[in-house]
Amino acid sequence: MRYEVKGDTLPVAVCSLQRGESLYCEAGSMSWMTDGIRMETEGGGIGKVFGRMFSGETLFRNRYTAERDGQIAFASSFPGSIVAVELSAGRTVIAQKRSFLACDTGVDMEIFFQKRLGKGFFGGEGFIMQKFSGNGAVLLEIDGSAVEYELAAGERMIVDTGHLALMDGTCSIDIEMIKGAKNIFLGGEGLFNTFITGPGKIVLQTMPVQKTAMQLYQFMPHPSSN
Repeated sequence: MRYEVKGDTLPVAVCSLQRGESLYCEAGSMSWMTDGIRMETEGGGIGKVFGRMFSGETLFRNRYTAERDGQIAFASSFPGSIVAVELSAGRTVIAQKRSFLACDTGVDMEIFFQKRLGKGFFGGEGFIMQKFSGNGAVLLEIDGSAVEYELAAGERMIVDTGHLALMDGTCSIDIEMIKGAKNIFLGGEGLFNTFITGPGKIVLQTMPVQKTAMQLYQFMPHPSSN
């Protein structure tokens, strides 16, 4: 699969397929394609179906196969970025749920549980993320702009909940409560922070959809209570 990301705040990934080449994508994510590309809906085993449900994806995914050379495009569903990650043997990445757009058929996707489930659930990142491994490219949707850091072994980055988009599988993640009642109630930063420890690359996003929704909610008309 060859791909090109076009656009700015509302990007689209245009993928070129040669005859006989296939890719997987999230059900309903195809935006447009040239004639001659065949779609097949696949579910896989019951474990994979429920795994996608828990990670925030649809229960099924589509396989597109080119019967002749052509193109297929996947547009972002939210103002942001599309990040392409090249995977090879030995490299895995962990991404936020609902970020998956498309991937080569050699890429495996499974759910990833944070070890400290309770804190992960209440910390805002969600205790379920997605793990990608195998060989090939995977296209992921990022909320806002993507900012990359390379962490050395033992180096930590403290991230406000919702801003972690993806990290290498060599990194570890933990959720910790902000210390001090004054900081919690007056600091305006919520109850938890996310700690990512290297080694490995991390990608942070500037506009988490959850925070954007909360900001927009303040300006929406609400029915008056009588």
